[in-house]
Amino acid sequence: MKNSSQILFISIVFFLVGCSTLKKNILEETLSSKNESIKRVMDNPTQFELQIIYTQIIRNQHNEVKFKDYTYNLNAKNYFYPASTIKFPIAILALEKLNTIQNTSMNSEFSIEGKSDKNKFTEEISKIFAVSDNDASNNLLEFIGFDYLNKSMHSKGLKPFRISHRLSTPDSGNPITKSVTLYNDDNSILTLPSVLSKKDNKPLQLNKIKKGIGYMNDEKLVQIPFDFSKKNYYPLETLHNTLKRIVFPEAFKKRERFNLTKKDREFILFSMQNLPKNAGYDPTKYYDGYCKFFMFGDLKEPIPENIKIYNKVGDAYGTLIDCAYIVDIKNQIEFMISATILVNKDQVFNDNIYDYDEVGLPFLGKLGRQLYDKNFKKKSN
Repeated sequence: MKNSSQILFISIVFFLVGCSTLKKNILEETLSSKNESIKRVMDNPTQFELQIIYTQIIRNQHNEVKFKDYTYNLNAKNYFYPASTIKFPIAILALEKLNTIQNTSMNSEFSIEGKSDKNKFTEEISKIFAVSDNDASNNLLEFIGFDYLNKSMHSKGLKPFRISHRLSTPDSGNPITKSVTLYNDDNSILTLPSVLSKKDNKPLQLNKIKKGIGYMNDEKLVQIPFDFSKKNYYPLETLHNTLKRIVFPEAFKKRERFNLTKKDREFILFSMQNLPKNAGYDPTKYYDGYCKFFMFGDLKEPIPENIKIYNKVGDAYGTLIDCAYIVDIKNQIEFMISATILVNKDQVFNDNIYDYDEVGLPFLGKLGRQLYDKNFKKKSN
């Protein structure tokens, strides 16, 4: 009896030891890194409101794709401000809406009520991805409208999701979109009237919807938490699933896909990976990693030609977000990674004093590089 008890005890010990030494997944391995840029955040991830999704791309013999997701602290009920990531669906849905209007294409031009200049859809979309241009995004939003944007995302299963305001412009939450004039490909002109949106303006009821100890208003400190309850809402999983649908539409049912032509989708993908210098911007100001937070956001060096990053970033109120499909055809590496991190040490919002360069970008840059390196070693083995 004694021997049986001893054997049982030893067996349990070996089982527990075995469980504790089970190989961690690639995301867990990366987050347990001793690198200072990662360790500094992982020592107190709650402070940084960190959320991550890492997706392994699995291809079968027919090149059909399946996803294997690994997550860290993912919770759609824990609010973060989505910043410029909302420009991603705006760019896509501008082309989708164009497909419902005869005699138009991505090369069509349009103008906004109250503005004299004409805009080309392709150029506005290029600006959104190359340098995250706010005016370009707002122009396209006037064309799309809040209702079309929100309903279209929901109909594709991309929810929760709510866009309630424009970015960095006066009267950003005005529910009335301006009239838009389309200059069609057959030289005809079509005016789309202004529309009163029925968008949901109810305050968001989410965790962490009020943040910090205060915020700046007209250069004065207001000593109460900053309330995000009427801001845009685009949680990380919805953002990540938007990326999956645009990169791998065939992995989804038809009703879940964006209604894009082949050329539309190719142009979106081209724009997503295009670097500012190739889109006509000054490379000294808009370096390669300017809108590529993963792998290169903390570096000023050129991105190697064999690495393509199809992504959309956002940064505002101390929050950094990136959602990316990273590909190295030469070394047969591909994976998806999305993350959000809040770097606002003084906990005062709207003061433009954030820890982007000191904490946020080094973390995202190193996270991307380590995931790339681990994928490289995995392929090499």
